[in-house]
Amino acid sequence: MTFSCGIDFGTTNTAAALSTSKTEPTLIHLEGDSVIIPSALFIGIDKKIYFGKQAMQLYMNGENGRCMRSLKRVLGTDLMMSGTYFNNNKISFSELLSCFLKNIKNKIDLAAEANVDSVVLGRPVHFQDNNPNSDMRAENELRQIAQKAGFKNIEFQYEPIAAAFAHESKITEESLACVIDIGGGTSDFSIIKIGQPLMLKVDRTDDILSSVGIRIGGNDFDKDLSLKAFMPVFGYQTLQGGQTPYDKVMTLPTIPFRTMAEWSSINSMYTYKELNFAKKMLFNAQEKEKLQRFVELIEKQKGYSLLNTVEKTKIKLTEQCKINVPLNFISDKPVVPVSRQNLNESIELDVARIFKKVDECFSQAGIKPDDIQYVILTGGSTEIPLIQNIVSRYFPNAVLSQDNKFSSVSIGLTYDGMRRFSKRESSKGCMVGSHTGYLGR
Repeated sequence: MTFSCGIDFGTTNTAAALSTSKTEPTLIHLEGDSVIIPSALFIGIDKKIYFGKQAMQLYMNGENGRCMRSLKRVLGTDLMMSGTYFNNNKISFSELLSCFLKNIKNKIDLAAEANVDSVVLGRPVHFQDNNPNSDMRAENELRQIAQKAGFKNIEFQYEPIAAAFAHESKITEESLACVIDIGGGTSDFSIIKIGQPLMLKVDRTDDILSSVGIRIGGNDFDKDLSLKAFMPVFGYQTLQGGQTPYDKVMTLPTIPFRTMAEWSSINSMYTYKELNFAKKMLFNAQEKEKLQRFVELIEKQKGYSLLNTVEKTKIKLTEQCKINVPLNFISDKPVVPVSRQNLNESIELDVARIFKKVDECFSQAGIKPDDIQYVILTGGSTEIPLIQNIVSRYFPNAVLSQDNKFSSVSIGLTYDGMRRFSKRESSKGCMVGSHTGYLGR
């Protein structure tokens, strides 16, 4: 029996699906009863590695160890070479990512009761903006990581195109669709012809009219909201100096706060150098009680606790207009009032950059938004009311499809794998339907 699987390895969450030549794609339980697992890991002092919600919970409970999240963002960057240190031991990011994917593969093999070695991996349209060399480097790094995890036949597909594949079984006639995929690390868009009459085509290159992307996503929204509403409580944009008539008054340096507000860079703050710098800021600060909180963030390594609170607040603001958020992990337990207006104002510029890319997608395809019959929304950040309102105005004639926002990509990748690997099997190793053709490059 021929198995194929699709893995949507996301910056924030990961999902996977499995199929055979005779069965439709089925989502795999990756953590308990959940088909979604946070893309996070925790290394304990015993060097044992934990994954997903369990990893985050161990960290939140104060267990000794190192928590890492949003590792996908280091692909194609120089950080892949530098790695990270834990207990004075250097660990490569490639090794950590391989461990995470190996955990996913083990769950897939368990569901299949077999060794599944063929996979279609989702990838953003661009891992890195405006840098083709880094983009190809990131894909090659992810391929090597998948090989280390145990996969042999590895293909790639753009995530928004995979989302389209997951939806087209419900569309009886050939139609024009625009896919808007706003993930944790990137936002990607494709305009594609979909529908049941097209599903059996092996090569879908001609159906893909355009694909564009930008390295902005939900993680950036977390950072935006943190800097807007939360970091001021820790001294962001407050003043230093003025102790004497000759002591110049100026704004405190912003880089430490910005670094602490970014998922992929929080661990870099937990060094003697950064702690010493924060204490110097505290000494010169006019609002010392706020800077003391920032020093505590570093000393007690509570950066993830803060950003996890920010992320949960962002999600709650899709339903609520105002929230009072207690920061109980800080000694004086400050309460931060946050509103949906704060969220909208904080992400406004990033959202504008995202929808400028949507304009570019239509320009490449040579069509207008009025021509689109279906809009497929995937990724958790598409639930933000500001984005929902913009989409509704942008596509006046389209049906909005918002099913399975967190799993449609993995299902679509598996549909894609059914076509690719079944064709390869029947061709006895002939490289038909290689990833370059499917990506429409």
